[in-house]
Amino acid sequence: MTTMEKMRTMLYVDDVEETAQWWQDNLGATVVEVNVLSDESNNIVITIAPGAELSFFSKAYVRQYSPEVLGSTPSLMFFTKDFEALHDRLITAGDIVDNNGTRAFNFRDPEGNYFAVGQAK
Repeated sequence: MTTMEKMRTMLYVDDVEETAQWWQDNLGATVVEVNVLSDESNNIVITIAPGAELSFFSKAYVRQYSPEVLGSTPSLMFFTKDFEALHDRLITAGDIVDNNGTRAFNFRDPEGNYFAVGQAK
């Protein structure tokens, strides 16, 4: 049986560079790849945790080459032990709530997509 080594989630955004920079500035992400695509736009891949990557493609590129996958943003939840500090640092962070025994909050990126953060145990 094959064991997975990492997980990459592809996100389709209006501005790849701005969105990737926001994740770097606000969540400490690191760029691991920049790929020039056939339409000369960039695909930027960041790592947000060991084994977890986000890969940003422009919606215009996806609309042209793979329109069947262009849809709503997936619901992603990240976990951190630095929960309070991250909540305080993110200006778009929502209220801290109890999510079935796990403290959690949501935040939005510069394009208005919402994600969640849970307190790692």
